[in-house]
Amino acid sequence: MRMDVPAPGSGPSAPDTASLLLPRVAAGDAVAFTALVRLLERPARALAWRTLMDTAAAEDVCQQAFLRLWTHAARFDPARGSAEAWFRRILINLCLDRRRSIRPVQTIDDGFDMADPGPDPESQAIAADGRARLEAAMARLNPRQRLALGLFHGDGLSMAEIAEQMDTTAKAVEGLLGRARNELRTMLNETNT
Repeated sequence: MRMDVPAPGSGPSAPDTASLLLPRVAAGDAVAFTALVRLLERPARALAWRTLMDTAAAEDVCQQAFLRLWTHAARFDPARGSAEAWFRRILINLCLDRRRSIRPVQTIDDGFDMADPGPDPESQAIAADGRARLEAAMARLNPRQRLALGLFHGDGLSMAEIAEQMDTTAKAVEGLLGRARNELRTMLNETNT
């Protein structure tokens, strides 16, 4: 049995023809399937290529979509839309799955030219030395000044919150912080000379 697909404008529209063919495909009619593939192939390839921008990948996805059309034709529900729209949804989902599975690959040669984003050894040594000098100077501070600095800069508390923690006033905390910073500056300048 041969099924001719009408030429554009000479019979039912493509969605109507697809909707007529799909129940026959669900019943296992290979001739109807061939006619449906002929009807949907060109727009399917165009959509897949626009989505993937790769001819080989677009052809693979179209083959997968037509295979699903053949194996799942019985799942089509005409109450939910046209057969063409149902097939397009299958195709789009496969295209999106393919796009998600594509991970850009960087060649090994490109990797050799990449600079380490971290600091260089000299910068790391300077930073470590600075931290060690700061810790040594902090250890020499009055314990209340050290606590105020730690709560303000380390924990990010406000002066009012520090005052509450230290059972004092915000003005007293401001004085502790000012004196602590001055003493630290003096001690760090002494170690630089």
